[in-house]
Amino acid sequence: MLKGKCAIITGASRGIGRSIALKFAKEGANIVLNYRNSESEALELKNELDKLGSNTLIIKADISKFDEAEKLIKEAKNTFGKIDILVNNAGITKDTLIIRMKEEDFDNVIEVNLKGAFNCLRAISPIMVKQKEGKIINMSSVVGVIGNAGQVNYSASKAGLIGMTKSLAREIGSKNINVNAIAPGFIDTDMTKVLSDDQKKNIISQVPLKRLGNVEDIANLAVFLGSDKSNYITGQVIHVDGGMAM
Repeated sequence: MLKGKCAIITGASRGIGRSIALKFAKEGANIVLNYRNSESEALELKNELDKLGSNTLIIKADISKFDEAEKLIKEAKNTFGKIDILVNNAGITKDTLIIRMKEEDFDNVIEVNLKGAFNCLRAISPIMVKQKEGKIINMSSVVGVIGNAGQVNYSASKAGLIGMTKSLAREIGSKNINVNAIAPGFIDTDMTKVLSDDQKKNIISQVPLKRLGNVEDIANLAVFLGSDKSNYITGQVIHVDGGMAM
């Protein structure tokens, strides 16, 4: 479904981003992998993608800084000639109750999760407007909709992404650009592996499907939203959360 398309995926070296990159490559896309810290993981993933036939470019960039986000977008455009898909996936957590939350814990999460997405959107929008086509997928979260104790900073960043998604969809929809958000629930990743068994049981008790999701559940939707099959879908927040938020 994505043969010949160029897709940028931020925070792509592990978890959901990694799964999306693999799924996109299997569907024929050329991939731009963005990472901030772990070069070894990015190189390992590039090798896997190359074996799938994808032309893969890896770019180290801290997208919370506009000049680095802009460099990422420009380098991708110069390499592949066009950018068909942007997946704003990069994100961090610094969870704690608000009475213990430091100002820097709030600022850092907002800078990466929300401002980082803005920086990429600001840099890529002129390119997609000139192309008169493009797909943008913002990775929000179920906690951006229903909230979660101990995640005031993370929830705020993901709720902000929802507002950004809807606003940008209205701004550039007339240029044949689709902007949507995915709101994962609790997915089996490194982020949830640190939870205790009791915490996981508590979460699963709130999920109608009675299990955690997996990264492929998110990647499958990302493929659909990045493909021509989603051409009349924009400004939407699609939950992949086992029914946690209805």
